[in-house]
Amino acid sequence: MSLLFPFHGGLKTARHKTVSNQHAIKSSALPDRLTVPLRQHIGAIAKPLVKAGDPVLKGQMIGQPDGYISAAIHAPTSGVVATIDNRPIAHPSGLPDWCITINSDGKDRWIEREPVDYHNLHRSALRNTLRNAGLVGLGGAGFPSAVKLNANDRQLDTLILNGAECEPWISCDDRLMRERAKAIIAGLDIMVYLLEPHEVLIGIEDDKPDAIAAMEQACAGTGYQVHAIPTLYPSGSVKQLVKLLTGRETPINGLPVDVGVQCFNVATAYTVHRAIDHGEPVISRIVTVTGHINHPANLEALIGTPFANLVEQCGGYRDGVDQLIMGGPMMGFALHSDEVPMTKATNCILATGAETQKHAVMPCIRCGACTDVCPANLLPQQLYWHARAKAFDKTQDYHLFSCIECGCCSAVCPSHIPLVQYYRYAKNEIWAQEKEKQKANLARQRHEARQQRLERERLAREARLRQKAPRTKPAVKSEKSGNLDVEATVARTKPTQPTKPLSSSSMAHRPAIPETVVNNDPQDS
Repeated sequence: MSLLFPFHGGLKTARHKTVSNQHAIKSSALPDRLTVPLRQHIGAIAKPLVKAGDPVLKGQMIGQPDGYISAAIHAPTSGVVATIDNRPIAHPSGLPDWCITINSDGKDRWIEREPVDYHNLHRSALRNTLRNAGLVGLGGAGFPSAVKLNANDRQLDTLILNGAECEPWISCDDRLMRERAKAIIAGLDIMVYLLEPHEVLIGIEDDKPDAIAAMEQACAGTGYQVHAIPTLYPSGSVKQLVKLLTGRETPINGLPVDVGVQCFNVATAYTVHRAIDHGEPVISRIVTVTGHINHPANLEALIGTPFANLVEQCGGYRDGVDQLIMGGPMMGFALHSDEVPMTKATNCILATGAETQKHAVMPCIRCGACTDVCPANLLPQQLYWHARAKAFDKTQDYHLFSCIECGCCSAVCPSHIPLVQYYRYAKNEIWAQEKEKQKANLARQRHEARQQRLERERLAREARLRQKAPRTKPAVKSEKSGNLDVEATVARTKPTQPTKPLSSSSMAHRPAIPETVVNNDPQDS
């Protein structure tokens, strides 16, 4: 198919895919211990359902989704829960996170698996089954798939299956499409049943002719359209693939569903098939182990397997290995240790040599090469200056969050400026500031709610007191009784009067009162 809707920018990169895609997928050995992170997805961390010492079976749910955007976690094998604690995980920050460690019993005993006839199941129940199976996007983002499969309230008309796999070195999707195309299409059928799109488009880069042929054969008679798209990085990025196949531009700060499109990775479709048709949750995935490795390969490995085990199964490191990267060279990140566990988002383990090390960073010469290759059609140079100056408001004015962090700008920069690192720094700072604002707003709301509660309690107390007041009314006195009280008081304070007036005769018989002698002699004074 000719490219009808090219996107801006992009890079022609060295592919390095034949290093690992020449052999069939191999099954990884069962490790003695598996460390299963409870956060392997975008959204809330899963709640543990087990405790240390509990026996578990393969496929048993050990972490329950917590909230709408979350995903279930399952035991990759049978054994005993050893610990539930913070352990190092595969993350750019290198910080630990909550993990469930399982000691394998070597028996690999499954729970009872129950396949589902989805044609006889209500769509909401089917989505709940997929949610409980722990499905997330396996293209690297890790967004819970059950949420994306609940888009019937939108004007959705197109479903895209992403088989581009544009990142150099990675070949896990290529081998999956070659070997298990029918299973992928079986999962796609279930997605179509849930979303009811008008058309289904499958995009695969034209450097994968065997995968294209296998998918075309599996799609025969379905009406699904397989499109060979030019090999141009990052054609596998969702917004760029939507533009390539439909010509629709995803709005700034928007999603493809806003323009009527939903997109899934081919590996995600495969896990949908395993969950519904076989009753198996997501406990394993295909991962490419490549680079400075003695025998690069694609392994089907259990979630929680240490990276060191996978490297060892591929013959170990070659001489000159400098660092280990999860993902590809463009969008991946360096790991601090190879003892961290594999997760659902692990599509590649890349061992690199000293020749890939960064050069000395020089000042920007304003050449504009970064702008020419930016697939999001941004101004990377302006974003760099504002991020460096910590003018985060300005970075948002230049649509920082439309940056997909593909690394094209960093790859072509003649000054070797790590541009994407500046953009990630700015994003993290903005998120941190927003989080602080939310905390402050929450504290203010709590304070206001407390003040309102105290005011309500005060008013309620006053109302109760007013209700009690009439029960202790003072005695009411009549006017007559009041006058009597006054007369009694006056009578008590009046001088005593004789009851009968004295006669003159009685006065005559009274003895005379002697005269008082007054001494005026000054000597006696």
